[in-house]
Amino acid sequence: MPDVMISRAALSVPSFPVKHERLHLDFLNSTTNTKFLTAMNRPEDSQQPLAAENQDEQPVKVVPPSYRSLYLILYNFVSAILWSVVLGRTLLIAGLHGYGSVHDGVGEFTKWTQTLAALEIVHAAIGLVRAPLMTTAMQVASRFLLVWGVVLFFPATTSQSRAYTSMLLAWSVTEVVRYSYFAINLGYGKVPERLIWVRYNAFFALYPIGISSECWLVWQSKVPGVKRWGTPWEWFCWAVLFIYIPGAYILFTHMMAQRRKVMRSLVEKKDS
Repeated sequence: MPDVMISRAALSVPSFPVKHERLHLDFLNSTTNTKFLTAMNRPEDSQQPLAAENQDEQPVKVVPPSYRSLYLILYNFVSAILWSVVLGRTLLIAGLHGYGSVHDGVGEFTKWTQTLAALEIVHAAIGLVRAPLMTTAMQVASRFLLVWGVVLFFPATTSQSRAYTSMLLAWSVTEVVRYSYFAINLGYGKVPERLIWVRYNAFFALYPIGISSECWLVWQSKVPGVKRWGTPWEWFCWAVLFIYIPGAYILFTHMMAQRRKVMRSLVEKKDS
């Protein structure tokens, strides 16, 4: 009997409190469940490692802009500033001194600002931008005809015409919007919707004003041109006006096609 009692005593398990052990197990279970639920509540990480503590953070690669992008951003930014100066000076001079003083105050600056646009033909020719070469050449050539032809040789006629002021206003507003659009798009990859709307809707008013002003200035140069160079200048003016009709139609329909494409994408973006 003593042996049995000793064996039972030796085999008996002491009754210690298990409260702390249960609390410890409950804590482990709750921690595991919390981690599991956290992972399940982040579906965007479903294909990513759940434990990020043991992994080194990968550095984010910043791709610098190319020389092509930097050049185009600079070109469009400078052009927007220059045409803003043309717009501001035209409005200021016309408001303070009348439209007859606009040519003397801003004519030379406008001529060289427009001359800078010859680079756009080069950009389209070498594939630096995705612009139709023929359309770009036609638009730049028509501007050159005015600043290096009609206005340069017949300043007395053009400077006293309201058409010169209206032409500069149409040109400058158009170019400020256009160059700003391109500079922001190249720099940030996104353009505010208001600027997009102005870019592809303002031409409904600005384009007819600009074209009619240009045609009127060409027509006004006919008489002094004939006195200076004879009948060939009159033929030249008629030829220019004859080309302006289909040329204006091509440029206007090109803008219409671009507008439909852009406005449709804006509507689809809002609906999605």
